[in-house]
Amino acid sequence: MKKPLKMFGAVSLSIMLAVLAACSSETSKTGSESSKDSEFPQKSITLIVPSTAGGGTDTTARALAAEAEEYLGQPIGVVNKPGGSGSIGMTEGANAKADGYTVTMAFVELTMYEHLGLSPLTPDQIKPVGLINFDPSALTVAADAPYDTLDEFIAYAKENPGKVKIGNSGTGSIWHIAAASLESNADIKVNHVPFEGAAQATTALVGGHVDAVTVSPAEVKAQLDAGKVKTLAVMSGKRSDIIPDVPTFKEAGLDVEQIGTWRGLTVPKDTPDEVVTVLEDAFLKAAEKESFTKFMSNSGLGIQLKSASEFKTYMKENYDLYGKVISGLDLN
Repeated sequence: MKKPLKMFGAVSLSIMLAVLAACSSETSKTGSESSKDSEFPQKSITLIVPSTAGGGTDTTARALAAEAEEYLGQPIGVVNKPGGSGSIGMTEGANAKADGYTVTMAFVELTMYEHLGLSPLTPDQIKPVGLINFDPSALTVAADAPYDTLDEFIAYAKENPGKVKIGNSGTGSIWHIAAASLESNADIKVNHVPFEGAAQATTALVGGHVDAVTVSPAEVKAQLDAGKVKTLAVMSGKRSDIIPDVPTFKEAGLDVEQIGTWRGLTVPKDTPDEVVTVLEDAFLKAAEKESFTKFMSNSGLGIQLKSASEFKTYMKENYDLYGKVISGLDLN
């Protein structure tokens, strides 16, 4: 009787081992499929641009998106969401689903909204991915304007208080802050004229609807090349590589803070760190490609790269800086 029992035990053991092997195989298969399903990205990504088409932010975003698709393996659709000095688009981006499929090309105004009372949005409400660019403010006027230097412009403004119209990219925008800073430091009174973006402000300058703009060199480069405008000075610690013959404000005799725009990528605050890492790696690699750097140079746009952690620190520094600058300006 012992022999049959022994054989039954052997058969049972074989069955048990087969079942365990099958379960192990199924578990391995399921785990593999689960891992595959969790890989990011699995579908197209939306890149929100909180400004109108044609400006420096828009062109930078579109060029970068085209390069980053290679590293992400998915298409990136660029969507313009202008308004509120960028707060509309950036707020939509901050409130999007935190899965990495909605990225926002944020700019410096993000660090200013709370100080201006325009929006409760602050850098603490988003998660940084990486910084891509920085450009200083450049005081630019029509080619036939009756002033050729910053001193002459200031003298004209003093002789005509409130009559000089300076176009900007929206009330509370960085280019509005730049013009207001010029107004305060030069002790002049000007008329601030808001537009939906820098491109529109520049078009208004060429058309004779405003007397000056305080946008970046990149956003007036085409008109500079065409001889339709001239830049008097830049708000930077050093001269612009794009227009090296133009002096800084300090060189021209007016000591003002370095004021300019930056552009960087952000995602909703609760986006998983591993997803942010994938995006950071892809976009920063894209920004280092020769084709992108050549495009930026030809467009008059500066490149300044910072990692996610560096970008976070940079935004905090900007938040503190503009808090001080704005508190000392009359923006009414």
